[in-house]
Amino acid sequence: MKTWYAVHTHVRAEEKAAFNLRRQGFEVFSPQYRRRRSHARRIEHVPAPLFPRYLFVTFDAETTPWRAIQSTFGVCYLVCNGDSPAPVPAGVVEDIMGRQDEGGYVAMYNVDTFKKGQSVQVINGALCDQVGLFECATDDERVVILLEMLGRRVKVRLPIDSVAATL
Repeated sequence: MKTWYAVHTHVRAEEKAAFNLRRQGFEVFSPQYRRRRSHARRIEHVPAPLFPRYLFVTFDAETTPWRAIQSTFGVCYLVCNGDSPAPVPAGVVEDIMGRQDEGGYVAMYNVDTFKKGQSVQVINGALCDQVGLFECATDDERVVILLEMLGRRVKVRLPIDSVAATL
């Protein structure tokens, strides 16, 4: 029975490792998302690995010569438990695949529901119940909001799931 396993790659060698594993006949899944990058006053979204230095490979450990993975160009090692590969828990890789959009990128939090200047409320954490204005979203699943504190506006970075639109 085929099971998903994690492969640890060399730095920025996910695509190289995936290419070489596919050449050997392995089925590979290297999830990517669109990372927000700002450069020279331009904001663009570029592909980036969801799990840097990791990808997933599926095979039957009983019948497949999986030790070839260890010596594949781009691969550091197959994640193992002792001498045998450590399987990824059932359903994890399938859930990630299910979150892919039509372009093949994993959909992250949807911050498009907030508009710049929109009133938002902090729903958990130390600043719970504070109301501020949405400023922008960052690429690391955080948002920047402006809170009124001590008579002036202060920029605060918070996890996206700790902010909700006010009614």
